[in-house]
Amino acid sequence: MVCVPEEILVNILSRLPVRFLLRFKCVSKFCSTLISDPYFTMKHLNRAKNDQDSQKLLINQRCPEDSIFSLYCCPLSPVQQVKDVQKLKLDCPSTLKPRHCMIHCCYNGLAIIEIRDKDRVKFLLWNPSIRESIVLPPLECPRDGGSRFGLGYDSSSCDYKILHMHQNVPGLEYPNEIFALKDGSWRSIDEHPRANRRWFYAMDYLPFVHAAFHWLEVSINFFVVFSFDISNEVYREIPLSEEILSLRSGPNNVGVSALEGMLCVHSNPFFTGKATFKVWILKEYGVKESWMPLLTIVIDTPYFNASPRYRFADGEVLFWCVNLETRGHTFRTVSRPFRSWPQWVTRGHTFWMVNRPFRSWPRCDTIQGGQAFTESLISPKSLSY
Repeated sequence: MVCVPEEILVNILSRLPVRFLLRFKCVSKFCSTLISDPYFTMKHLNRAKNDQDSQKLLINQRCPEDSIFSLYCCPLSPVQQVKDVQKLKLDCPSTLKPRHCMIHCCYNGLAIIEIRDKDRVKFLLWNPSIRESIVLPPLECPRDGGSRFGLGYDSSSCDYKILHMHQNVPGLEYPNEIFALKDGSWRSIDEHPRANRRWFYAMDYLPFVHAAFHWLEVSINFFVVFSFDISNEVYREIPLSEEILSLRSGPNNVGVSALEGMLCVHSNPFFTGKATFKVWILKEYGVKESWMPLLTIVIDTPYFNASPRYRFADGEVLFWCVNLETRGHTFRTVSRPFRSWPQWVTRGHTFWMVNRPFRSWPRCDTIQGGQAFTESLISPKSLSY
């Protein structure tokens, strides 16, 4: 029997999809140990980030008849087929009987999930690819509709951290808090000395780019993107182009997001019958002159929120949209730098994809949200305290 050197075996196995590697773990104790090794999981993740077939969309669906939610995993590869859509079972303690679910954010294949039953609220760190989760300790400060989460990896401490930040409303101000998986507890962090009103209306998570979380703060004559370094916990301001800064002169719904590991700013003038939605991308982090316009979209129907979720290899961008008039949700795509989106003719419940072969979806009118993620082998249980 030929003995394959471990280095070659690791190189071969790290190219395989997660579903195959989970089967290999059952072959022998050696395979299980190898595939579970942190070095291997990181090597596999780094390859997966550059593999289109490893990019997925995690979607939350809620049926109005029984108020029960379902989670689905949809491929974001160039070739999409209905059969590739998977219904997922949320791995959570048997004592929990959740009826409501919210996907807050994803990073390195991990997702922060909020689940609710009649009397309880729990937050999970979940890997949908390997169906494994842990229950996070209760928040020190209660979460409301005006707070957001961010998830990132601190390379200096080899630890995953979660940032929970509130939209500071006058008269109802809570401290921001951070959670390190190795420590296992939430702790409050200092406010930025120049803290103004945080603007979360056009963003549903805190994008993690260049080892920092990002968000928007505004005042009457102040408009800036702030960052919070995950390692040294230092606040910084991200310089914006003059074109982006000019948005503060009008009724613009502005947010920050991330595409292909780069920071984005998106803007949509709201409360207008016809609006121009724009996206800028920061090519070189921290350099004011490197803000480049990515897309301009003319919208015939006002959207309360339209934020980019994923950019395909051919340049097409997937957006998560919320209709201001009907409160309906949808995913839509744009492939050209300038494009017009037609009237929302199906009461706000049309599902993606505009230019993709995948067009079927179970009860697409009940989709509540979704986040793009990369499949990984990272075990939440191996990260916890």
